[in-house]
Amino acid sequence: MTTSEQAPKDLVGFLDYYLVQKAPFQIPAEIKELLVKFGPWIALVLLVLSLPGLLLVLGIGTAFMPFGGVGYAAGFTYLTVLLLAQLVLLVMALPGLFKRKMSAWKLMLWSQLVGIVLSLLSGSILGAIIGGLIGLYILFQIRSLYVN
Repeated sequence: MTTSEQAPKDLVGFLDYYLVQKAPFQIPAEIKELLVKFGPWIALVLLVLSLPGLLLVLGIGTAFMPFGGVGYAAGFTYLTVLLLAQLVLLVMALPGLFKRKMSAWKLMLWSQLVGIVLSLLSGSILGAIIGGLIGLYILFQIRSLYVN
């Protein structure tokens, strides 16, 4: 194997190498265009729909913290912080996604990676692997449609 056939060492290059260049299936250009065109709108709708549930969970979780002991409080805290970080990254990415900015794509990548870590820490290993691979595959397939 020559050096040009090896995967790059940086995270983005590595994922691009395996999820785009070496992927057995490429998403057709028309589908990529639809994902980039309507993806921000879908993300916005899902964010709005998730707000009541998120606020409910945060409220109920906070109410039960005094009764859960130290373990519950510590677990609730880091999972909540990761969830909020993922949502904040998504909210920060939305304006740039509508403008097809590469900086917004990078925020989506970080949001996806935080989501994978969140799934792993909450015990959903299979969900983290499958959901993470699908999310990263789609994200890297549409990367070429975003500009600086």
